[in-house]
Amino acid sequence: MNSKIIGTGSYLPEKVITNFDLEKLVDTNDEWIRTRSGIEKRHIADEKEATSDLAAQAAMNALKAANLKASEIDLIIIGTLTPDKLMPSTASQVQRKINAKNATAFDIAAACSGFIYGIAIADQFIRSGFYRNIVIIGAETLSRFLNWNDRNTCVLFGDGAGAVVLSRNSDGNKGIIKTILGTNGFKPAEWLDIEAGGSYKPGGTYTNNNSDYFIRMNGREIFKFGSKILVSSILEILKKSHLSITDIDYIIPHQANMRITQHAASALKINEDKFIMNINECANTSAASIPIALDQAVKSGKISTGDRLILVGFGAGLTWGSTLIDW
Repeated sequence: MNSKIIGTGSYLPEKVITNFDLEKLVDTNDEWIRTRSGIEKRHIADEKEATSDLAAQAAMNALKAANLKASEIDLIIIGTLTPDKLMPSTASQVQRKINAKNATAFDIAAACSGFIYGIAIADQFIRSGFYRNIVIIGAETLSRFLNWNDRNTCVLFGDGAGAVVLSRNSDGNKGIIKTILGTNGFKPAEWLDIEAGGSYKPGGTYTNNNSDYFIRMNGREIFKFGSKILVSSILEILKKSHLSITDIDYIIPHQANMRITQHAASALKINEDKFIMNINECANTSAASIPIALDQAVKSGKISTGDRLILVGFGAGLTWGSTLIDW
């Protein structure tokens, strides 16, 4: 017995900020952003929308696609680096908002890899027989943690949420086949982090620098890390599954930078069309990027029964992971 995705869903806020809008806010331009990242626009949450609101919408859309009621869900897992609050968990707020009265709920702090980590955890719960139906969500309101005067970060990120329903599956040849995870906490946290807001710098008298509450990133090092780990994660899961890259129909990567994907395609000697991308319209939505792209590909008919997929993510921590799925 293994687990299978039986429904996907996503939610993107209505407000959109284009590269041309950003030209009015910071020293940048459309060509500079597009050529360096592939991004053309990003969705921004309304001031009244919290991460749990986006996550709840995506979850309800996934439940509808799966033809399940919220009361049939045993567990809700959310990957996010932008929780509503330090406590309670954002997942518990989603439980309330979708009325999943029988579900346990918790968050995962694995940054952009959070959705892949969630898939791995949920898959084990189902394989062990502990749970039958699990909702895994990646959701972010990154716009709340951006310094809109920093052109190196504010142009890269957007808000959104994506979700899947993972359920018990008796056909072991379909569904989640294998997942690998990794972490390297020995690299400097400053490569990609938010300095304040936790126990290290909880705020108030601990810091008088507002920029400590914004995302900071060493773009050069993260680009090098992402370019390397995207390829190695794909090769590792192929090797452990006794498959070659030609056995894969589509790869859905974390939507971090178009140039990272182009590098991966070259290194793997495959056409870029094998990578499913939406970074031009959604930017980097961290843990939400993979499930949003997955839902869009499913809804558009690009992904169909019989396809073999690899989902692969990487992010702060440094973290990474990939999942092999027979759809």
